[in-house]
Amino acid sequence: MNGLILIDKAGGCTSHDVVNRWRKLAGTKRVGHLGTLDPMATGLLVLVTGTATRLAQFYGKSEKTYLAEITLGAVSDTYDAEGEIILLDAALPPADTILAALNEFRGKLLQTPPPVSAKKIGGVPAYKLARQKIAVELTPVEVEVKQLAVRSLAENKLAIRVTCTAGTYIRSIAHDLGQRLGCGALLSCLRRTHAGEYSVEQARTLDQLAALASEQRLAEALIPISQMLPDIPSEHFDAVIETHIRQGRDFRTSPFVVPPGAPLVKALSRSGDLIAIGELKIPNLYHPGTVF
Repeated sequence: MNGLILIDKAGGCTSHDVVNRWRKLAGTKRVGHLGTLDPMATGLLVLVTGTATRLAQFYGKSEKTYLAEITLGAVSDTYDAEGEIILLDAALPPADTILAALNEFRGKLLQTPPPVSAKKIGGVPAYKLARQKIAVELTPVEVEVKQLAVRSLAENKLAIRVTCTAGTYIRSIAHDLGQRLGCGALLSCLRRTHAGEYSVEQARTLDQLAALASEQRLAEALIPISQMLPDIPSEHFDAVIETHIRQGRDFRTSPFVVPPGAPLVKALSRSGDLIAIGELKIPNLYHPGTVF
């Protein structure tokens, strides 16, 4: 069970819960994820399992797309509906004011993560400090919202579709929007639909995966290592070169197969198995940085 698994996460469970369930289903301890989801959130959770965990480092900057619902006129300590909610008496602004304010959240911006988040302060996750009632001060980080489209706006409910860089908190967008408008806001619903090249339509629920496992068909849900990272060019090598690569020796690629100057290359065996991820040294000469 070495590869990538796409899971349609249900609400009410943590990403760690999903990882643990997969460990039991697949009978493996080697599992990682390519971006967590809050317990309230649903949708696409991408796991790497077995030796594929060594490829997680190459997915760090994948864009994510979300469908979100923002409730105006309320705030919470977690910036979403899971926290301690306080209803505000402030009048809601007109629709055109709300829509205009969203322009501030498009493009590159400095965003402060929620106080209840996995961001670490002195090596301790901020949410652990928040639970101990210890005040936290998180440093703003640059994120980019590449698309923010309004799906609907009715009464105090705003539905949006957001495509953003990794590390962007939709909860912070909701909270900061409420601050800008002066009426308060929190995230009331969130679903991730895309992560990089993967879509939630390709994913399976944990119950569906359990059904496959009971029929000894769990491998059907696995995207094999050789099909991961499709944007990295690849080349097949014979058994002699494969041995050299596995020994950590530099290898050459064909300029007719791998574009000269490509920073990474997937070295594949004649049968299509992934041998290594090569790192560019000089044009068409690569060092096997990650070997399988």
